[in-house]
Amino acid sequence: MLDIVEALGWLPAAQFHDSAPASISELLEFHDPDYVDALQYADSEGRVSPAVREQYGIGTLENPVFEGLFERAAMTVGGSIAAARLANDGHVAFHPSGGTHHGRVDRASGFCYFNDPVFAIRTLLKAGRKRVVYLDLDAHHGDGVEAAFVDESRVCTISIHEENRWPYSGKAGEGLSNGAYNLPVPKGFNDSELEFLIDTVVVPVIETFAADGLVICCGADCLAGDPLSGMMLSNTALWQTLQRLIQPGVATVVLGGGGYNPWTVARYWSGMWATLNGADIPATLPPAVRAVLDDMECDLIDEEDIEPQWLTTITDSAYRGEIRGSVRSLPSIVLPQERRSHGMA
Repeated sequence: MLDIVEALGWLPAAQFHDSAPASISELLEFHDPDYVDALQYADSEGRVSPAVREQYGIGTLENPVFEGLFERAAMTVGGSIAAARLANDGHVAFHPSGGTHHGRVDRASGFCYFNDPVFAIRTLLKAGRKRVVYLDLDAHHGDGVEAAFVDESRVCTISIHEENRWPYSGKAGEGLSNGAYNLPVPKGFNDSELEFLIDTVVVPVIETFAADGLVICCGADCLAGDPLSGMMLSNTALWQTLQRLIQPGVATVVLGGGGYNPWTVARYWSGMWATLNGADIPATLPPAVRAVLDDMECDLIDEEDIEPQWLTTITDSAYRGEIRGSVRSLPSIVLPQERRSHGMA
């Protein structure tokens, strides 16, 4: 993503901020000390015992041990803390390496060792924000963030995720008593259906909650063409969603998340950077950017399945379609009648 953004001249020095890894003391504000110790030890030794694997979820297929593991995970948290501080100072902060939303207080989950969105939210609260909404647009349920704030009345979470997909949680209506709005959607979830849920659920919840802080997880696995998701969103619909939700006076942090198609991920997050900065996205890409895209490869996508637009443009064609009954029913499940918008049919 950064190579594309730099090649298009969208990254002036004043708009790029380095961050440091979160300190041990910062990590311990949320994560269990024994778990942090276990992750440090696993990194230093390059392996874990069966007991540690069982207790902390480290060293599994989905949470492998690799060189630099601890620093990478701590750096992700440090980036979200820095982004939240910038947001509190009036900036819209984009941290594409963030979005490790499955991490639990005492174990790794779903390639998420620490939970950086939790730290972004906690940083906003510590800075004096009164109410923070967490919106998760990743194809997978934001279970770790929801679990972290079940007893925190100043935070509500909204997750739009594909139904019947790992971690198989976040059913419609689940968690409402704890301020969690779960919106599981069917395969083929399209731009029209996203717009419908933003109109009828997300905006009403944010307005009613009177949020002065917003953290958005923008996982790219909800895009059409991702090999590990059945959702069918365009990047343009997601950029428009961000433009609609970002409001003056609301400290906003935008995080990355999952994504398993390198072409759609890079194009989505590059265009998001342009959207947040008011840059013009060219209709066709200069040779330097096309070279970056041409050099990408992915074991999960066959060469014949690479779409031409992934190599020549940033902007997707829209994927509009029918608003199906299972999507249309969600507002009535999660919202009382008086809070449903006029967009309900």
